[in-house]
Amino acid sequence: MFAPIIPVGSSKPIAPYVPGSLVGETLYVAGTLAIGPSGETLHPGDIKGQTRFVIEQVLKVVEAAGGGAENIVYNAIFLKNREDYAAFNEVYAEFFGSNPPARYCVIAELVRDDFLVELVSTAHIGSSGGK
Repeated sequence: MFAPIIPVGSSKPIAPYVPGSLVGETLYVAGTLAIGPSGETLHPGDIKGQTRFVIEQVLKVVEAAGGGAENIVYNAIFLKNREDYAAFNEVYAEFFGSNPPARYCVIAELVRDDFLVELVSTAHIGSSGGK
């Protein structure tokens, strides 16, 4: 069984899911997009703006489960455009630069044409710590 993690003020999901699922000390953060409270795409055409928003939303889920950025141990990144890779990494490094988690990144179509990035994260929350 898992405990759903839904931070206060979360945008309504565009499909049937919760932002996070805590199973023991492992937190699985759902695919996170630059979506606003009314379902609108935030920062259209702006990879840095979407990246920053998405990472901040992931961190809200992790914090609601009792952790922080240091507890994130794995990220799966989906970019719409290969050309956005360097700009994405600039923002990503602001959050994970000194001790980044394991990750992978693929170029893929996302659920709406105006989404440029999606991030899926796994965090270790608990007494034994994160990274």
